[in-house]
Amino acid sequence: MGPLITRKVHETLRAAAAAGAFTVTCSLDLERSTTTVEVSPADWAWLGHRFPWLETCRDRTIYYWTGEAFQPVARFTTSLIKLVPTEWGPPTFEIDGIKMLPTATVSPYADAERKVGLIQPRGKVILDTCGGLGYFAAWCLQGQARQILSFEKNPDVLWLRSLNPWSPRTDQSAGERLTLTRGDIAAEIPGLPATSVDAILHDPPRFGTAGELYSQVFYDHLARVLKRRGRLFHYTGSPNKLTSGRDVAGEVAKRLRLAGFVTAIAGDGILAVKASPAS
Repeated sequence: MGPLITRKVHETLRAAAAAGAFTVTCSLDLERSTTTVEVSPADWAWLGHRFPWLETCRDRTIYYWTGEAFQPVARFTTSLIKLVPTEWGPPTFEIDGIKMLPTATVSPYADAERKVGLIQPRGKVILDTCGGLGYFAAWCLQGQARQILSFEKNPDVLWLRSLNPWSPRTDQSAGERLTLTRGDIAAEIPGLPATSVDAILHDPPRFGTAGELYSQVFYDHLARVLKRRGRLFHYTGSPNKLTSGRDVAGEVAKRLRLAGFVTAIAGDGILAVKASPAS
């Protein structure tokens, strides 16, 4: 993977060059690691390759090397999808300016760690319904899950993921434990076998853009594929009922209970356990 540049990194490199330094230590992979970079007034060099200074380096933008120039990690097809830096290193992403992961008070990567911990991944087969940047999957791998079945329908999000050093790889480094499928979980879940997964992580887009992922039909399918006593974490966010007019978490909990779950509020989501027939 080539260098990733943010405004903060670019300013660090330029400041070192302006001060007459020959090298500077910084991160070119969004704080995943540090490396030594050679700098000069004309350009900078890393791992034997020379790179130009950016004429314009915008805030809240990550740039990647195409082989010829630096370009923003962003695409526009039906929506503008963009990888966005955070103060912690692991990036979030936006769709049409709407932030997809919590970043106000916590790293999105650390936030994923806490949520994955709720479903206790060790030794389990886990359904990751809306894979996004793969932070849930990354922590499931670290938590010694037996298998992760991850789905993501948006090809542009998968492209962001391919450039993000914090996203888990789906190559030999993950063995066969992580399967990433390009597909819409709402369309794919009817084909999944009953009682085939031990736990579920469900982090859907907003209700207004993906209402089918909050439907009773979908929740009934989640209950069908989950083993008895299996855990489900459902991210709902924390919308203000006074401004949104909806109690999304309350609606989700009610539908999950109808599907056969016992539910409890867990931070910005719902932790649910599939009830046994006798309960």
